[in-house]
Amino acid sequence: MRASLLFCLICAVLVAGCAGPGPIAGNREAAPVRETPPPVPPVPAPPQPTPSPLPGPPAAVIPPVFPGQAEARSRLLRLMPPAAPDRAGWATDILSAFDTLRIPPTAENFCAAIAVIEQESSFQADPVVPGLPRIVWGEIEKRRQKYLIPKLLLDAAFRKPSPDGRSYKARVNALRTEREMNVLFEDMISELPYGRTLLSGYNPIRTGGPMQVSVDFAEGHVRQKGYPYAGGGSIRDEVFSRRGGVFFGIAILLDYPAPYSQPIFRFADYNAGRYSSRNAAFQAAVAKLARKKLELDGDLLRYEKGEPSPEPSATLKALHTLAGRLGLGRGEIRRDLLLEKSAPFGDSAVYRRVFALADAGGKAALPREILPRIVLKSPKITRHLTTEWFARRVDGRYRGCLARGRFPG
Repeated sequence: MRASLLFCLICAVLVAGCAGPGPIAGNREAAPVRETPPPVPPVPAPPQPTPSPLPGPPAAVIPPVFPGQAEARSRLLRLMPPAAPDRAGWATDILSAFDTLRIPPTAENFCAAIAVIEQESSFQADPVVPGLPRIVWGEIEKRRQKYLIPKLLLDAAFRKPSPDGRSYKARVNALRTEREMNVLFEDMISELPYGRTLLSGYNPIRTGGPMQVSVDFAEGHVRQKGYPYAGGGSIRDEVFSRRGGVFFGIAILLDYPAPYSQPIFRFADYNAGRYSSRNAAFQAAVAKLARKKLELDGDLLRYEKGEPSPEPSATLKALHTLAGRLGLGRGEIRRDLLLEKSAPFGDSAVYRRVFALADAGGKAALPREILPRIVLKSPKITRHLTTEWFARRVDGRYRGCLARGRFPG
Protein backbone atom coordinates (compact mmCIF):
# COMPACT_ATOMS: atom_id res chain seq x y z
CA MET A 1 0.00 0.00 0.00
CA ARG A 2 2.80 2.42 0.92
CA ALA A 3 4.67 1.70 -2.30
CA SER A 4 1.54 2.44 -4.32
CA LEU A 5 1.02 5.75 -2.51
CA LEU A 6 4.61 6.78 -3.07
CA PHE A 7 4.51 5.79 -6.75
CA CYS A 8 1.32 7.80 -7.23
CA LEU A 9 2.89 10.69 -5.35
CA ILE A 10 5.82 10.94 -7.75
CA CYS A 11 3.50 10.61 -10.73
CA ALA A 12 1.49 13.51 -9.32
CA VAL A 13 4.70 15.54 -9.03
CA LEU A 14 5.48 15.10 -12.71
CA VAL A 15 1.95 15.81 -13.89
CA ALA A 16 1.41 18.81 -11.66
CA GLY A 17 4.86 20.27 -12.30
CA CYS A 18 5.70 20.27 -8.59
CA ALA A 19 9.20 19.30 -7.56
CA GLY A 20 10.20 16.46 -5.29
CA PRO A 21 10.55 12.67 -5.16
CA GLY A 22 8.83 9.94 -3.22
CA PRO A 23 10.06 8.71 0.15
CA ILE A 24 13.69 9.78 0.02
CA ALA A 25 15.78 10.23 3.09
CA GLY A 26 19.34 10.33 4.23
CA ASN A 27 18.26 8.21 7.20
CA ARG A 28 21.20 9.37 9.29
CA GLU A 29 21.20 8.09 12.81
CA ALA A 30 22.72 10.19 15.58
CA ALA A 31 26.40 10.43 14.78
CA PRO A 32 27.92 9.56 17.06
CA VAL A 33 24.95 10.00 19.40
CA ARG A 34 22.74 6.91 19.30
CA GLU A 35 18.95 7.38 19.28
CA THR A 36 17.28 6.28 22.42
CA PRO A 37 13.77 5.97 23.76
CA PRO A 38 12.23 9.06 25.32
CA PRO A 39 13.80 9.90 28.70
CA VAL A 40 10.45 9.97 30.46
CA PRO A 41 9.11 6.52 31.42
CA PRO A 42 5.56 5.63 30.40
CA VAL A 43 4.49 5.17 34.02
CA PRO A 44 4.39 7.82 36.73
CA ALA A 45 7.62 8.19 38.63
CA PRO A 46 8.49 10.07 41.79
CA PRO A 47 9.81 13.63 41.29
CA GLN A 48 13.49 13.70 40.48
CA PRO A 49 15.93 15.89 42.37
CA THR A 50 17.61 18.90 40.84
CA PRO A 51 20.83 17.74 39.09
CA SER A 52 24.05 17.94 41.02
CA PRO A 53 27.28 19.32 39.58
CA LEU A 54 29.70 17.01 37.80
CA PRO A 55 31.22 16.28 40.30
CA GLY A 56 30.43 18.64 43.18
CA PRO A 57 28.08 19.43 46.07
CA PRO A 58 24.56 18.00 46.35
CA ALA A 59 21.70 19.49 44.40
CA ALA A 60 20.24 21.15 47.47
CA VAL A 61 22.89 23.88 47.42
CA ILE A 62 22.03 25.11 43.90
CA PRO A 63 20.70 28.69 44.11
CA PRO A 64 17.72 29.80 41.99
CA VAL A 65 20.12 31.65 39.70
CA PHE A 66 23.86 31.55 39.93
CA PRO A 67 25.64 34.71 41.02
CA GLY A 68 28.81 36.18 39.65
CA GLN A 69 28.02 36.24 35.93
CA ALA A 70 31.25 38.11 35.19
CA GLU A 71 33.31 35.62 37.18
CA ALA A 72 31.55 32.65 35.53
CA ARG A 73 32.12 34.13 32.07
CA SER A 74 35.80 34.70 32.80
CA ARG A 75 36.15 31.10 34.00
CA LEU A 76 34.36 29.75 30.93
CA LEU A 77 36.49 31.74 28.50
CA ARG A 78 39.64 30.49 30.22
CA LEU A 79 38.47 26.89 29.79
CA MET A 80 37.40 27.13 26.14
CA PRO A 81 39.87 26.11 23.42
CA PRO A 82 41.93 29.15 22.39
CA ALA A 83 41.33 28.40 18.70
CA ALA A 84 37.53 28.21 18.98
CA PRO A 85 35.84 30.74 16.65
CA ASP A 86 33.69 33.51 18.15
CA ARG A 87 34.56 32.50 21.70
CA ALA A 88 32.51 35.38 23.12
CA GLY A 89 29.38 34.26 21.26
CA TRP A 90 29.79 30.64 22.33
CA ALA A 91 30.33 31.74 25.92
CA THR A 92 27.10 33.77 25.85
CA ASP A 93 25.05 30.82 24.62
CA ILE A 94 26.64 28.35 27.05
CA LEU A 95 26.13 30.66 30.04
CA SER A 96 22.52 31.28 29.03
CA ALA A 97 21.87 27.53 28.96
CA PHE A 98 23.53 27.01 32.35
CA ASP A 99 21.55 29.86 33.91
CA THR A 100 18.19 28.77 32.48
CA LEU A 101 18.72 25.11 33.41
CA ARG A 102 20.10 26.03 36.85
CA ILE A 103 23.29 24.05 36.26
CA PRO A 104 26.07 25.18 38.65
CA PRO A 105 28.82 27.02 36.70
CA THR A 106 31.69 24.87 37.98
CA ALA A 107 34.82 24.18 35.97
CA GLU A 108 33.81 20.49 35.84
CA ASN A 109 30.39 21.26 34.38
CA PHE A 110 31.76 23.80 31.92
CA CYS A 111 34.40 21.32 30.77
CA ALA A 112 31.82 18.55 30.34
CA ALA A 113 29.86 20.76 27.92
CA ILE A 114 32.99 22.03 26.18
CA ALA A 115 34.30 18.47 25.68
CA VAL A 116 31.09 17.32 23.97
CA ILE A 117 31.00 20.39 21.72
CA GLU A 118 34.63 19.78 20.73
CA GLN A 119 33.95 16.14 19.99
CA GLU A 120 30.75 16.66 18.02
CA SER A 121 31.51 19.80 16.02
CA SER A 122 34.87 21.40 16.92
CA PHE A 123 32.86 24.52 17.84
CA GLN A 124 31.16 24.75 14.44
CA ALA A 125 27.52 25.81 14.80
CA ASP A 126 26.51 23.93 11.64
CA PRO A 127 29.24 21.34 11.14
CA VAL A 128 30.07 20.05 7.68
CA VAL A 129 29.36 16.36 7.04
CA PRO A 130 31.99 14.97 4.63
CA GLY A 131 30.49 13.15 1.68
CA LEU A 132 26.89 14.14 2.48
CA PRO A 133 25.70 14.11 -1.19
CA ARG A 134 27.07 10.58 -1.60
CA ILE A 135 25.32 9.49 1.60
CA VAL A 136 22.00 11.02 0.52
CA TRP A 137 22.10 9.58 -3.00
CA GLY A 138 22.90 6.18 -1.55
CA GLU A 139 19.87 6.33 0.72
CA ILE A 140 17.68 7.56 -2.14
CA GLU A 141 18.72 4.61 -4.29
CA LYS A 142 17.98 2.14 -1.48
CA ARG A 143 14.47 3.54 -1.08
CA ARG A 144 13.86 3.69 -4.83
CA GLN A 145 14.60 0.00 -5.05
CA LYS A 146 12.61 -0.82 -1.93
CA TYR A 147 9.47 0.89 -3.23
CA LEU A 148 9.96 -0.23 -6.88
CA ILE A 149 10.01 3.33 -8.22
CA PRO A 150 11.27 3.52 -11.85
CA LYS A 151 14.63 5.28 -12.00
CA LEU A 152 13.62 7.43 -15.00
CA LEU A 153 10.61 8.71 -13.10
CA LEU A 154 12.64 9.57 -10.03
CA ASP A 155 15.36 11.27 -12.09
CA ALA A 156 12.72 13.40 -13.81
CA ALA A 157 11.27 14.45 -10.48
CA PHE A 158 14.69 15.56 -9.25
CA ARG A 159 15.16 17.79 -12.29
CA LYS A 160 12.16 19.91 -11.31
CA PRO A 161 12.93 23.31 -9.74
CA SER A 162 12.72 23.68 -5.97
CA PRO A 163 11.64 26.83 -4.05
CA ASP A 164 15.15 28.34 -4.13
CA GLY A 165 15.27 28.08 -7.96
CA ARG A 166 17.70 25.17 -8.14
CA SER A 167 16.64 21.67 -9.07
CA TYR A 168 16.42 19.14 -6.27
CA LYS A 169 19.29 17.26 -7.91
CA ALA A 170 21.49 20.35 -7.78
CA ARG A 171 20.59 20.93 -4.14
CA VAL A 172 21.46 17.37 -3.14
CA ASN A 173 24.79 17.61 -4.98
CA ALA A 174 25.59 20.84 -3.14
CA LEU A 175 24.75 19.57 0.37
CA ARG A 176 27.39 20.24 2.98
CA THR A 177 25.62 20.25 6.35
CA GLU A 178 22.74 18.52 8.13
CA ARG A 179 20.97 21.85 8.45
CA GLU A 180 20.94 22.22 4.67
CA MET A 181 19.60 18.68 4.37
CA ASN A 182 16.86 19.47 6.87
CA VAL A 183 15.77 22.56 4.93
CA LEU A 184 15.80 20.57 1.68
CA PHE A 185 13.58 17.87 3.12
CA GLU A 186 11.19 20.42 4.64
CA ASP A 187 10.84 21.96 1.16
CA MET A 188 9.90 18.56 -0.20
CA ILE A 189 7.25 18.18 2.47
CA SER A 190 5.71 21.57 1.70
CA GLU A 191 5.95 21.34 -2.10
CA LEU A 192 4.84 17.79 -2.87
CA PRO A 193 1.12 17.11 -3.28
CA TYR A 194 0.03 15.68 0.08
CA GLY A 195 3.67 15.93 1.11
CA ARG A 196 2.96 16.94 4.69
CA THR A 197 0.54 14.07 5.12
CA LEU A 198 2.73 11.42 3.52
CA LEU A 199 6.29 12.55 4.22
CA SER A 200 6.39 14.53 7.47
CA GLY A 201 7.20 11.39 9.45
CA TYR A 202 10.07 10.47 7.14
CA ASN A 203 12.41 13.41 7.73
CA PRO A 204 15.83 11.74 7.89
CA ILE A 205 17.45 14.42 10.04
CA ARG A 206 16.94 13.26 13.61
CA THR A 207 20.01 14.84 15.23
CA GLY A 208 21.89 18.00 14.52
CA GLY A 209 23.59 21.14 15.68
CA PRO A 210 26.92 21.67 17.42
CA MET A 211 26.20 18.98 20.04
CA GLN A 212 24.35 16.53 17.73
CA VAL A 213 21.15 16.61 19.78
CA SER A 214 18.18 14.39 19.03
CA VAL A 215 15.22 16.38 17.68
CA ASP A 216 12.90 14.04 19.58
CA PHE A 217 14.69 14.83 22.84
CA ALA A 218 14.48 18.57 22.20
CA GLU A 219 10.76 18.45 21.48
CA GLY A 220 10.12 16.33 24.57
CA HIS A 221 12.21 18.65 26.74
CA VAL A 222 10.23 21.68 25.57
CA ARG A 223 6.93 19.95 26.40
CA GLN A 224 8.16 19.27 29.93
CA LYS A 225 10.21 22.33 30.78
CA GLY A 226 9.70 24.95 28.10
CA TYR A 227 12.28 26.84 26.07
CA PRO A 228 13.81 30.23 26.95
CA TYR A 229 14.19 31.68 23.46
CA ALA A 230 11.26 33.28 21.67
CA GLY A 231 10.98 32.91 17.94
CA GLY A 232 8.70 31.90 15.12
CA GLY A 233 10.67 28.84 14.06
CA SER A 234 10.12 25.23 15.04
CA ILE A 235 12.05 23.37 17.73
CA ARG A 236 13.58 21.34 14.92
CA ASP A 237 14.99 24.59 13.51
CA GLU A 238 16.28 25.59 16.95
CA VAL A 239 18.24 22.34 17.28
CA PHE A 240 20.28 23.41 14.24
CA SER A 241 21.06 26.86 15.66
CA ARG A 242 23.99 27.47 17.97
CA ARG A 243 21.91 28.73 20.87
CA GLY A 244 19.37 25.92 20.58
CA GLY A 245 21.91 23.19 19.93
CA VAL A 246 23.94 24.24 22.95
CA PHE A 247 20.86 24.60 25.17
CA PHE A 248 19.45 21.15 24.39
CA GLY A 249 22.90 19.53 24.39
CA ILE A 250 23.68 20.83 27.88
CA ALA A 251 20.20 19.77 29.00
CA ILE A 252 20.64 16.16 27.93
CA LEU A 253 24.19 16.05 29.29
CA LEU A 254 23.81 17.70 32.69
CA ASP A 255 20.14 18.31 33.54
CA TYR A 256 19.58 15.02 35.36
CA PRO A 257 20.98 13.43 38.53
CA ALA A 258 23.51 10.71 37.72
CA PRO A 259 24.91 8.33 40.39
CA TYR A 260 28.35 8.05 38.83
CA SER A 261 31.81 8.12 40.36
CA GLN A 262 33.44 9.48 37.18
CA PRO A 263 32.27 11.80 34.39
CA ILE A 264 33.13 9.25 31.69
CA PHE A 265 29.92 7.37 32.49
CA ARG A 266 27.87 10.51 31.95
CA PHE A 267 29.59 10.94 28.60
CA ALA A 268 28.62 7.36 27.71
CA ASP A 269 25.04 8.21 28.67
CA TYR A 270 25.15 11.19 26.32
CA ASN A 271 25.88 8.79 23.50
CA ALA A 272 23.74 5.81 24.52
CA GLY A 273 20.90 7.39 26.50
CA ARG A 274 20.41 8.54 30.06
CA TYR A 275 21.32 5.96 32.72
CA SER A 276 22.70 3.54 30.13
CA SER A 277 25.90 3.12 32.16
CA ARG A 278 23.90 2.28 35.30
CA ASN A 279 21.58 -0.03 33.36
CA ALA A 280 24.45 -1.84 31.65
CA ALA A 281 25.90 -2.65 35.07
CA PHE A 282 22.47 -3.95 36.10
CA GLN A 283 22.40 -6.16 32.99
CA ALA A 284 25.82 -7.56 33.94
CA ALA A 285 24.48 -8.48 37.38
CA VAL A 286 21.39 -10.13 35.84
CA ALA A 287 23.59 -12.07 33.42
CA LYS A 288 25.71 -13.36 36.31
CA LEU A 289 22.69 -14.51 38.32
CA ALA A 290 20.82 -16.06 35.39
CA ARG A 291 24.00 -17.48 33.82
CA LYS A 292 22.96 -16.06 30.48
CA LYS A 293 24.83 -13.91 28.01
CA LEU A 294 23.22 -10.48 27.63
CA GLU A 295 24.04 -7.49 25.46
CA LEU A 296 25.21 -4.83 27.89
CA ASP A 297 23.67 -1.97 25.94
CA GLY A 298 21.74 -0.26 28.75
CA ASP A 299 18.30 -0.93 27.22
CA LEU A 300 16.38 -3.17 29.60
CA LEU A 301 13.21 -3.36 27.49
CA ARG A 302 12.48 -3.52 23.78
CA TYR A 303 11.16 -0.33 22.17
CA GLU A 304 9.08 0.33 19.07
CA LYS A 305 8.75 3.91 17.86
CA GLY A 306 9.95 5.13 21.24
CA GLU A 307 7.43 3.11 23.26
CA PRO A 308 8.03 -0.07 25.31
CA SER A 309 7.19 -3.15 23.27
CA PRO A 310 5.05 -5.98 24.68
CA GLU A 311 7.64 -8.40 23.33
CA PRO A 312 10.01 -9.24 26.19
CA SER A 313 13.66 -8.27 25.88
CA ALA A 314 16.49 -10.67 26.63
CA THR A 315 17.03 -8.89 29.95
CA LEU A 316 13.37 -9.25 30.90
CA LYS A 317 13.38 -12.94 29.95
CA ALA A 318 16.43 -13.50 32.14
CA LEU A 319 14.72 -11.73 35.05
CA HIS A 320 11.66 -13.96 34.60
CA THR A 321 13.90 -16.96 35.38
CA LEU A 322 14.98 -15.21 38.59
CA ALA A 323 11.49 -14.15 39.70
CA GLY A 324 11.28 -16.72 42.49
CA ARG A 325 14.69 -15.82 43.91
CA LEU A 326 13.84 -12.13 43.71
CA GLY A 327 10.45 -12.57 45.33
CA LEU A 328 8.82 -10.56 42.55
CA GLY A 329 6.10 -11.37 40.04
CA ARG A 330 6.48 -10.78 36.33
CA GLY A 331 4.19 -7.76 36.48
CA GLU A 332 6.26 -6.23 39.29
CA ILE A 333 9.48 -6.80 37.37
CA ARG A 334 8.14 -5.11 34.23
CA ARG A 335 6.72 -2.26 36.32
CA ASP A 336 10.19 -1.54 37.67
CA LEU A 337 11.91 -1.87 34.31
CA LEU A 338 9.60 0.80 32.90
CA LEU A 339 11.55 3.21 35.12
CA GLU A 340 14.86 2.40 33.40
CA LYS A 341 15.33 5.84 31.85
CA SER A 342 14.87 7.67 35.16
CA ALA A 343 16.62 8.03 38.51
CA PRO A 344 13.98 6.09 40.53
CA PHE A 345 14.94 2.81 38.87
CA GLY A 346 18.03 2.80 41.11
CA ASP A 347 15.71 2.57 44.13
CA SER A 348 13.32 0.01 42.65
CA ALA A 349 12.78 -3.42 44.18
CA VAL A 350 14.14 -5.31 41.19
CA TYR A 351 17.34 -3.22 41.10
CA ARG A 352 18.04 -3.58 44.82
CA ARG A 353 17.26 -7.30 44.95
CA VAL A 354 19.29 -8.18 41.86
CA PHE A 355 22.41 -6.55 43.28
CA ALA A 356 21.80 -7.97 46.76
CA LEU A 357 21.76 -11.48 45.29
CA ALA A 358 24.66 -10.84 42.90
CA ASP A 359 26.84 -9.39 45.68
CA ALA A 360 26.08 -12.16 48.17
CA GLY A 361 28.99 -14.50 48.67
CA GLY A 362 31.30 -12.50 46.45
CA LYS A 363 34.62 -11.07 47.51
CA ALA A 364 33.61 -7.60 46.31
CA ALA A 365 30.44 -5.81 45.29
CA LEU A 366 29.68 -5.75 41.59
CA PRO A 367 30.17 -2.38 39.82
CA ARG A 368 27.11 -0.14 39.63
CA GLU A 369 28.40 1.56 36.48
CA ILE A 370 30.05 0.23 33.32
CA LEU A 371 30.49 1.59 29.82
CA PRO A 372 27.70 0.25 27.57
CA ARG A 373 28.83 -2.04 24.76
CA ILE A 374 27.26 -0.52 21.67
CA VAL A 375 28.53 -0.40 18.10
CA LEU A 376 27.65 2.92 16.47
CA LYS A 377 25.90 2.67 13.13
CA SER A 378 25.18 5.48 10.70
CA PRO A 379 25.54 6.10 6.96
CA LYS A 380 28.38 8.52 7.68
CA ILE A 381 30.37 6.14 9.91
CA THR A 382 32.86 4.16 7.83
CA ARG A 383 34.90 2.51 10.61
CA HIS A 384 34.26 0.52 13.75
CA LEU A 385 33.17 2.96 16.46
CA THR A 386 31.55 2.24 19.81
CA THR A 387 29.98 4.07 22.73
CA GLU A 388 33.12 3.31 24.74
CA TRP A 389 35.23 4.96 22.03
CA PHE A 390 33.02 8.05 22.17
CA ALA A 391 33.06 8.25 25.98
CA ARG A 392 36.83 7.94 26.17
CA ARG A 393 37.36 10.55 23.46
CA VAL A 394 35.13 13.02 25.28
CA ASP A 395 36.75 12.17 28.62
CA GLY A 396 40.15 12.98 27.16
CA ARG A 397 38.90 16.36 25.97
CA TYR A 398 37.30 16.94 29.38
CA ARG A 399 40.61 16.39 31.15
CA GLY A 400 42.39 18.65 28.68
CA CYS A 401 39.86 21.37 29.43
CA LEU A 402 40.41 21.09 33.17
CA ALA A 403 44.16 21.36 32.53
CA ARG A 404 43.61 24.66 30.68
CA GLY A 405 41.89 25.98 33.80
CA ARG A 406 44.74 24.92 36.05
CA PHE A 407 47.44 26.25 33.73
CA PRO A 408 45.98 29.23 31.85
CA GLY A 409 47.96 30.18 28.77
